[in-house]
Amino acid sequence: MPEDIRFQGFTKECLTFFLDLEMNNETAWFNSHRTEYETYVLEPSRRFVTDMGERLAEIAPGIVADPRVNRSLFRINRDTRFSRDKTPYKTHLGIWFWEGSLSRMECSGFYFHLEPERLLLAAGVYQFTKSQLDKYREYVVHSKHGKALTDAIDAVVGNGYELGGEHYKRIPRGYDPNHKNARFLLYNGLGVMIESEIPDECMTPGLIDYCFERFEHMLPLHQWLLNLTE
Repeated sequence: MPEDIRFQGFTKECLTFFLDLEMNNETAWFNSHRTEYETYVLEPSRRFVTDMGERLAEIAPGIVADPRVNRSLFRINRDTRFSRDKTPYKTHLGIWFWEGSLSRMECSGFYFHLEPERLLLAAGVYQFTKSQLDKYREYVVHSKHGKALTDAIDAVVGNGYELGGEHYKRIPRGYDPNHKNARFLLYNGLGVMIESEIPDECMTPGLIDYCFERFEHMLPLHQWLLNLTE
């Protein structure tokens, strides 16, 4: 790929845009600053998706990296229909790379989240569908799949990497609360994440390597979850 269309890093203007949006979260302000959004957020995001997708394909051959809004790029507009918070725009950048044959948010994948003061990287499934949840619970207590799950979690959690997805207060009916994997039955999604201040690499092409190293560390959990999203 020609160097002039490769990802060169996000800029301070990108972070400033989200800071300003947080203080002026209204349609009129956004419309008057749409050029900054397209220049400093959308354009480098599309390049990031393309280049990051190439790297992720090395470890996840079926990865989907589609640099369109509502594909790998999350919409900046918030869904306010069922929220008390009626501010119209998200004040962060969200990017999603997924693998599997289901719809994009039903698949396991890798998530990139950038806001003015932090970077969050994650892998997994945010929320299981009903059929996935049923299958997940059976796998949790299965002699083979349950052991593979704990092996994957042991491989990825620690040194800043945290497990997420716990939701329920009680073990679901029909399952042994004394099972060695019972705590994982409280989850309605499963993922691993790591959060940090904005790294120096964010403003350089080196962000691709920075993210890839962390996504590769999360790979065992993603691979285990692929069985639920086939």
